[in-house]
Amino acid sequence: MVRPQGYLPDFLGPLPAGRHVGFEEGLALIAATPAQIVRAELDHLARHRVAQEGAGRDQRASLMERLVADPDRALSLIVAELERYWQVAVQPHWPRIHALLQGDIAYRLEELAGGGADRLLQTLHPSVAFRGDLLTVVKYYQGRLQLRGRGLMLVPSAFAWPDVLVSTADPQPSLTYGCRGLGTLWETQGRLGTEAPLAAVMGNARANILTLLELPMSTTQLAAQLDATPPTINVHLKALEGAGIVTSRRDGRMVLYRRTQLGDRLVSGPCGR
Repeated sequence: MVRPQGYLPDFLGPLPAGRHVGFEEGLALIAATPAQIVRAELDHLARHRVAQEGAGRDQRASLMERLVADPDRALSLIVAELERYWQVAVQPHWPRIHALLQGDIAYRLEELAGGGADRLLQTLHPSVAFRGDLLTVVKYYQGRLQLRGRGLMLVPSAFAWPDVLVSTADPQPSLTYGCRGLGTLWETQGRLGTEAPLAAVMGNARANILTLLELPMSTTQLAAQLDATPPTINVHLKALEGAGIVTSRRDGRMVLYRRTQLGDRLVSGPCGR
């Protein structure tokens, strides 16, 4: 369903109604796709020259033919496999991925507030340019879309880089791009040992929390990363915030914590190392 390049069926990436829609809600949107849309988009994928390049083309063609012939069954299979893929490949790493996405959104909002849409779109991706009222994206095909007041939804992703994904489907055109800091996503964040100078000063738990907060994270996310309970993490966060080492901001239903400049100096200085 998801080829290295070329067409991606729009129904596989339903746009959320808000910033805090979970995986289950997204999967339910996919499951509710009308059969005629599933058939049409899978048929287009099966015939797409760029998407079907590469080894295994005959096997893919046979599979796609069976799926197009029975779109209801195809949708059930796709939903089941997406859920299984999520559980195996994404969910174990979701706290850190989600924190990276939240950090990107916070940065983009600052860019928008400080320099308007010009600055926001100019710094989004090397293949994206904005001049006047024209947004251009370098792709392997040519096309043009009039937004007609519908706006453009920007979607940060941990899986889009190095490309930019463009969707022109109604009712909401979107642009999916790789989020900032993506290169750090799979870096191992080792926990500080009890012998570390920073841990000796503030305690091992608080030192490890501070080490993780180079990305904005919620209490729940930190608890998952550190195998601790949220109430325990919350006590440490309140102490760190009271000392001016971390700061917090509300983002919808969540409170996100991040290191202050003082916290950054503590982690990067001789004591933190």
